[in-house]
Amino acid sequence: MSFYGFLADGIVFIHLLYMGYVVVGQLAILIGWPLKWSWIRNPWFRGTHLAMILVVGFEAAINFECPLTTWEHQLRELAGQKVNRFHVEGISFTGQMLRDIQFVGDHFEDYVNPIFITAALIVLLTAFLVPTRFRRQVQPAAAPAKEKEPQMNTD
Repeated sequence: MSFYGFLADGIVFIHLLYMGYVVVGQLAILIGWPLKWSWIRNPWFRGTHLAMILVVGFEAAINFECPLTTWEHQLRELAGQKVNRFHVEGISFTGQMLRDIQFVGDHFEDYVNPIFITAALIVLLTAFLVPTRFRRQVQPAAAPAKEKEPQMNTD
């Protein structure tokens, strides 16, 4: 396997991590909601999760190929592998295995965009149903009133 093929396999792995964050994150939110897990409302987690799927949903809505996929295809072509959108000839075993996880089914291209748009809408709906909780600044408790010291009458 060429160096470019190895880099392309790495891109697919990064792509899978991205997808995993979105899918596992959504499952965690839906499971954690009734169980009252506080961490699922973390603004950093929820913000990155929502942003990641909205990017994917927007790309699907305008039929724009993911930059990671474009980069992978360019590296595969440099490696001498033939790329036809979702199918690659001359790919390594590991690369094929990763792509099979990423692109499930024989006709993935037929339903990929509606799935991504639906996923984005589900995550957006979840953002309203299970809102993020921002930490409120804790107000310091009022200092207890000092008792007045008895004053001596100096008349």
